[in-house]
Amino acid sequence: MLKIKNISKSYGAQKVLCTINQGFGVGRIVGLLGPNGAGKSTLMKIVTGYIAADEGEVLIDGKRVAVDDVETKRLVGYLPEHNPLYLDMYVREYLEFVAEIYNAQCTMHNAQLGNKGKMIKDAVEQVIERTGLTLEANKKIGQLSKGYRQRVGIAAAIIHDPKVLILDEPTTGLDPNQLIEIRQLIKDLGRDRLVIFSTHIMQEVEQVCDDVIVINKGNVIEQGTKDDLVAKYGSIERIFYSMRNEE
Repeated sequence: MLKIKNISKSYGAQKVLCTINQGFGVGRIVGLLGPNGAGKSTLMKIVTGYIAADEGEVLIDGKRVAVDDVETKRLVGYLPEHNPLYLDMYVREYLEFVAEIYNAQCTMHNAQLGNKGKMIKDAVEQVIERTGLTLEANKKIGQLSKGYRQRVGIAAAIIHDPKVLILDEPTTGLDPNQLIEIRQLIKDLGRDRLVIFSTHIMQEVEQVCDDVIVINKGNVIEQGTKDDLVAKYGSIERIFYSMRNEE
């Protein structure tokens, strides 16, 4: 589904990513773990086509991001670290706006063409229900707690039924109840798509992810299934202790 081939990126003299190679399939939640400044967000922006790599290429479902940018963007849902919401819009209104931008048919993409407006409204109702926003749908986004704003961001990211969902620090700043609910939502979403979950919080990776990639200073320093890495190190956290000792 997603192939990252020899991706490198620099900002001036600073090397941010150093020849990254990875491949992922549908139905997995991949934790991209590393300290602040490790290169996680840069890698995800390259995968989405938001910025270009200096070297290498990204393929999504066999399509090259740098060449088939419109087609690949239709396959990707993206929640940035700083959730870009219009706080003065109502939840349902905002999601209809996003769906209209995508010309979304969402889970109805195999249905016969019908009334576009009805299809978008139906798609919005589906995503509201799936992300647990039913009771909040008629509120302004600015009235919502951070946990519900994150749900709105995730709903916007999946409104077009993407095959790849990229979440950059989706659980930062949530209270314990919100954290449990967002974790479960991410697990549910990972059943029928590829989810790439970026964080520097090691406990989140252990709770949510199937596979783990640890990146530091633009290099992949460890990778494997979560269970294999926990068996090897005792915990995901110990990978960081090992990394510091090597420095």
